[in-house]
Amino acid sequence: MESMFSSPAEAALQREAGVPGLLTPLPDLDRVYELERVAGFIRDLGCERVALQFPDQLLGDAVAVAARLEETTGSKMFILGDTAYGSCCMDVLGAEQAGAQALIHFGPACLSPPARPLPVAFVLGQRSVALELCVKAFEAQNPDPKAPVALLSEPACAHALEALATLLRPRYLDLLVSSPAFPLPVGSLSPEPKPLERFGRYFSLAPGRCLEEYGAFYVGGSEASPDPDLDPDLSRLLLGWAPGRPFFSCCPDTGKTQDEGARAGRLRARRRYLVERARDAHVVGLLAGTLGVAQHREALAHLRNLTQAAGKRSYVLALGRPTPAKLANFPEVDVFVLLACPLGALAPQLSGSFFRPILAPCELEAACNPAWPPPGLAPHLTHYADLLPGSPFHVPLPPPESELWETPDVSLITGDLRPPPAWKSSNDSGSLALTPRPQLELAESSPAASFLSSRSWQGLEPRLGQTPVTEAVSGRRGIAIAYEDEGSG
Repeated sequence: MESMFSSPAEAALQREAGVPGLLTPLPDLDRVYELERVAGFIRDLGCERVALQFPDQLLGDAVAVAARLEETTGSKMFILGDTAYGSCCMDVLGAEQAGAQALIHFGPACLSPPARPLPVAFVLGQRSVALELCVKAFEAQNPDPKAPVALLSEPACAHALEALATLLRPRYLDLLVSSPAFPLPVGSLSPEPKPLERFGRYFSLAPGRCLEEYGAFYVGGSEASPDPDLDPDLSRLLLGWAPGRPFFSCCPDTGKTQDEGARAGRLRARRRYLVERARDAHVVGLLAGTLGVAQHREALAHLRNLTQAAGKRSYVLALGRPTPAKLANFPEVDVFVLLACPLGALAPQLSGSFFRPILAPCELEAACNPAWPPPGLAPHLTHYADLLPGSPFHVPLPPPESELWETPDVSLITGDLRPPPAWKSSNDSGSLALTPRPQLELAESSPAASFLSSRSWQGLEPRLGQTPVTEAVSGRRGIAIAYEDEGSG
């Protein structure tokens, strides 16, 4: 029963840690993991206990990196190799349980601000980039030297963007270079003027310019990747970038480019389908996909109010990493919404593995908020913090007397007319609603009870007080395939 709702300890010990990566040669360890910079970060803080967080593909180097840092700094290192949710998020809770005074995050990161203040340093990696090949690829795809183009990259190639821009600027006049949006250190002030922060990156726009004017040239990916759609960072960019602007990706090893317009169209079509599924849903499961990212409690309360305003019922489920076996225990739920970091919400899911679709918070907002702009005009927000009050993208719910709640709506999946939702005050708890039964008994109305009552088999009946009391007797012994009282034949 335990494995149905949570992963048992035995499964965690027997599980393979993903695809093992190649071990880094010891002479290259300092360069690849930037150990000199990390050691300086630890010395400046005077930390005695430091947590080192590695993704699965880098765990092979974890022991060597920890030993090298202990030797150079004299501090005690703790390796965090199995996070509760995603390896891209900072495991601040795990670091605090180890008594760590700082956290070093290695590998790809979502760069989401942590929920608790803790000094954090990021080591994104430094993948080699063939600059001359990337320059030729850029020139082939952008013949107009005056066209505005933004340079983007995967996290491990971010170190090469400025060098790439230096080679391109003599000819191209309107280049915008992105940089990783690292969370600000504890107690520091925001820079002035503050650059635009989107997609986990900073964009230093000139006054009067907007990001929607720029095309995109993305350096990253690999030709050996079996399915490029499995990259959540690239999916985040394709979904959020202006649909009318060109978007090209370039392999940093070979310089081979690809027009990502068709892939972006498939991703947007898939997201619009999920919005329709959310509009048809009566019961929504809110999956707590992170506990270490800032404002996750406020976002959860916002989604609960959103579903209640749309006349839907919601469950809040804290199950760790979602798996088909865990979510199959809630057949009354029509759709699930994963409240996670931007990369976790877009993490790839095997087709057909989940019996109900899993949505991002932005798709639930588009389905339940009638004031949300229609498709094509509304931005696809990959971080749930953009939906909250105070964000420039926040769209408040219309008042209950607004005509937007009465607008006729037809399901594009079933073809049925959706009834207008009944406004329910956020102060009224849905679990307190009482529904009269024909026998004049009162019982709590819940989606689970309604779903159970519609099933032909509802489990064993207790029949308290209706069966005679008998003494306990010895039952059958053995296993189901061969009980002791059964013959051998």
